[in-house]
Amino acid sequence: MPGRLLLGLDFGHHRRTSSNSIPKTSSAEQSTRSSSSSVASEQELNTMDHLKRASLTGKHPLKKKGSPKSSPVLAPARPAKLDMIIESPPLMFYGPPAVSTGALFSGQLLMQVTDTAVKIERFEMQFLATTTTKKPVADRCPDCSTKTSELHKWVFLKEPIKLIRGEHTFPFSYLIPGHLPATTHGQLGVLDYHLAAKAITSTGDTTTYGREIKIMRSIMPGNDKHSVRIFPPTDLNCRVTLPSVIHPIGEFLVYMRLTGITNKQKDTQTRWRLRKMNWHIEEVEKTISPACPKHAHKVGGEGKGLSHEESRTIGGDEMKQGWKSDFDAGEIEAEFKASINTALKPVCDMVSPAGLTVTHALVIEFVVAEEWAPNKKPNQATPTGAARVLRTQFHLVVTERGGLGISWEEEQPPVYEDVPASPPTYVNIANYEGPPLDEDVDRLHLG
Repeated sequence: MPGRLLLGLDFGHHRRTSSNSIPKTSSAEQSTRSSSSSVASEQELNTMDHLKRASLTGKHPLKKKGSPKSSPVLAPARPAKLDMIIESPPLMFYGPPAVSTGALFSGQLLMQVTDTAVKIERFEMQFLATTTTKKPVADRCPDCSTKTSELHKWVFLKEPIKLIRGEHTFPFSYLIPGHLPATTHGQLGVLDYHLAAKAITSTGDTTTYGREIKIMRSIMPGNDKHSVRIFPPTDLNCRVTLPSVIHPIGEFLVYMRLTGITNKQKDTQTRWRLRKMNWHIEEVEKTISPACPKHAHKVGGEGKGLSHEESRTIGGDEMKQGWKSDFDAGEIEAEFKASINTALKPVCDMVSPAGLTVTHALVIEFVVAEEWAPNKKPNQATPTGAARVLRTQFHLVVTERGGLGISWEEEQPPVYEDVPASPPTYVNIANYEGPPLDEDVDRLHLG
């Protein structure tokens, strides 16, 4: 047997077999072997010839019908396909969440029937909000990291319907509430909106369609904000003028005035000289990672979570000149342009009921050094060696640009109560039998 021969092989030592050890065979056995070998060679030749002919014709006799190599299994074609056309403009909320009226979302859901006819048992679509936490309570737990909630649902069919081959449209619309947070992709959490449509046929075939929906928020700019900061124990005051809102793209102007820099005595004066100033914009993101019922014991019970906070700098610069110092008036004035680095993918301000919050602040630092000078010769100043670093911050509202859109309150059509009274009906005076008319009306009709 072949197996026994393999077990008997010795790969370490090669044995030599003498000619005397070879068994002799009879002439009858030799003739039998020669005849069988000739028959085998003829069969091999016939087989090779048959294979060559089969290769020329493209048919292989050794392949069985239905084998994976000869006929690959293809997935059955779906009886229907879904697509969507969005008719409404980009979804933009105008104003803060407390007063925003939302945005109108409308479009058409297209169903392309590929079969001759198909019977649809159920056809519906959901508007979903998905919150994803990048630092969940339990790693690799989808219930701890992702939570999906349904905001609206469309049911297009109240009963089964039979559709023929071709394209069929199903219009939809929804006024998205303005209190919802905008789409956010932060460092700690992600908030996305998407549509999920599903059609089920009478044979059980299911056709699905999904599409992401981006929602933005724009807060209309107002008057500039004026803020005052005091730096005890010195007499320095900082007055800063900022725009009410800023945008991720573009620059904004910051006006600053530092007062109380000069303290005059009888013959001498001490004053603060601004040596260096730097500013940067901080983005602070806070989130709460909820725990699923399975891992609620890690946070002390169901309904609780872990809080996370992360801040990063999304823009900044250092200034060593560019301001005007007036020691007689005791003030320093500076004006500079600030902006956000768009390459860092900043996130607009938002507050989510799920616990995700994003805020921004402008941080300004002053490095001032104290000097002493006589009143008669104020230009001959001598440093006293004292220096201070003054740091202050101001809240910034980062929002999207409004563009050419208008709020829902301004674009909505008038309701029935807003339609004015219809114009009066004109009648023929000759056939009029109603109450007496005014003289002006008689004169108008009679000429």
